[in-house]
Amino acid sequence: MRFALRFTRSGPGLIGAVILALLALAALAAPLLFPGDPLKIAGPALTAPFTDPAFPFGTDRLGRDVLAGVFHGARASLAVGLAAAFAALAIGLVVGTLAGFAGGFIDEALMRVADAFQIVPGFLLALAFVSTLGASMPTVILAIALSAWAEPARLARAEVLSIRERDYVAAARIIGMHPLEIAFREILPNALPPVLAFAAITVAGAILTEAALSFLGLGDPNVVTWGAMIAEGRNVLRAAPFLSIIPGLALVSAVLGVYLVSEGVSDALRPREGRAA
Repeated sequence: MRFALRFTRSGPGLIGAVILALLALAALAAPLLFPGDPLKIAGPALTAPFTDPAFPFGTDRLGRDVLAGVFHGARASLAVGLAAAFAALAIGLVVGTLAGFAGGFIDEALMRVADAFQIVPGFLLALAFVSTLGASMPTVILAIALSAWAEPARLARAEVLSIRERDYVAAARIIGMHPLEIAFREILPNALPPVLAFAAITVAGAILTEAALSFLGLGDPNVVTWGAMIAEGRNVLRAAPFLSIIPGLALVSAVLGVYLVSEGVSDALRPREGRAA
């Protein structure tokens, strides 16, 4: 309750929450407002925005409804961002908890694996993964998760190292709890806050990575995405710049919303500073 009250007092957090709520509403309403395949030809090609009431955002060079694409693209971008971030955080938490609690050879081995993933830029790793296994939504989610799990793992490990010697952990050992039960039941919940604070960066990065992969033609060809719409618009950028600008603004709004919400969460979690007399 206190966290919610502090969050509502954060201007950036509220603005970000409103942006994400609108995008989530658009994603949920897409099948109702625009039923059927958003990739189908709906009208004349290259209709300019706000010139035809049937197509408020116009149509692309094949005659597909841009507004329908933006709404359905919100479903893909948010789904990929949240799913990839969840998978990356889950992998990172498990690896970081095991490394920090076990120590020794296990810690060294797991951290060297994390180093190997961090040496390669995340986007290049995702690019190589999708290029090898083929473009599909599950593959894109897995590729982004594998490129983003190392940093949450290091954060979780650092927290576990500071927690594992505390009194309640020693008490759990004395009463005979299994080491894995101690690690994941007693230590992990207390190591979550800094990792969850990092989640917003992971979600924003996942949305941008998915858009970049789709822009390069490595997204799922059967799913409308903002990156693919931007790539489609670049072919007629001079004649119809709105085809890239509109989905680009939607993409910027999603990332900005995630960033502002993370600012609000940080403000809510930050201890209140004493007021000046």
